Amino acid sequence: MLLAVWLRVIRIRFLLASVIAVSVGLAISWHQNSPIDPFDAVLTFTGVLVLHASVDLLNDYWDYKRGIDTVTTRTKMSGGTGVLPEGLLKPSDVYRAGIGFLILGSVIGFYFVFANGIIIAAILGFAILSIYFYSTKIVNSGLAEFFVAVKGTMIVVGTYFIQSNQITMESILGGIVVGVLSSLVLFIASFPDHDADKSRGRKTLVIAVGKKRATFLFWIFPAISYSVILLGISIGVFPILSFITLFSIPLMIKAGLSLKRNFNSVDELVPSMSSTLMFSRITGTLFVLSFLARF
Repeated sequence: MLLAVWLRVIRIRFLLASVIAVSVGLAISWHQNSPIDPFDAVLTFTGVLVLHASVDLLNDYWDYKRGIDTVTTRTKMSGGTGVLPEGLLKPSDVYRAGIGFLILGSVIGFYFVFANGIIIAAILGFAILSIYFYSTKIVNSGLAEFFVAVKGTMIVVGTYFIQSNQITMESILGGIVVGVLSSLVLFIASFPDHDADKSRGRKTLVIAVGKKRATFLFWIFPAISYSVILLGISIGVFPILSFITLFSIPLMIKAGLSLKRNFNSVDELVPSMSSTLMFSRITGTLFVLSFLARF
């Protein structure tokens, strides 16, 4: 029972975004006929996942302390985990767990700093600072979506660098694709939280432009990801097989049209959020698979 509560507050199913990001970095390295170091790969997955868990735990803690989670309408896709408002865990325990995961991820990161040098140091430094200040500073400035996009990009670039000791256009563009897809999930999840976030001083992109205008911004995220994929194919840094990511377009259209109709209804937003999450994960998975065939 207690384990289930901790898995809930960590938001275990949302960790798949980081799994996909690391997988893209490894897949790009594999596609270039570079040998994959299994130990470094497993350690990279571990470090990235515990850092992701850290930001989720600290976000739950600070949202509870600010009173956001007590006034929002929680759904399976938004509104926090509900663990703290329901009294299932102590806030201090969640905070300590978040800091503990941050320290563990940092220790793993420092191993790669010593092994791979200053590039990983810069990426790790960004990760540590942004994770710690995400829920207290970054989300107040309307930069949360940008942060998530940059984070996803850096995971791909960092993973690729650890395996190959270089940064290429392929890894940067691949990172942008993954980062923007993750950012889209955060963006749409902020619609049902609009009123609660605004009442507690948080400034999301949806709050900044208004819910109705924000429905038009939805299309920009997949447009960026698909444009980068098509650019990568056209200049020869992505394989032709990356065209398979276009198979997820119907899911994207379904989510966007549903959002346009139901942006003011929390309950009716759930299908749109679910479709967006599925779109992001399927597109990311297809993107990974496109690099695994060496032809």
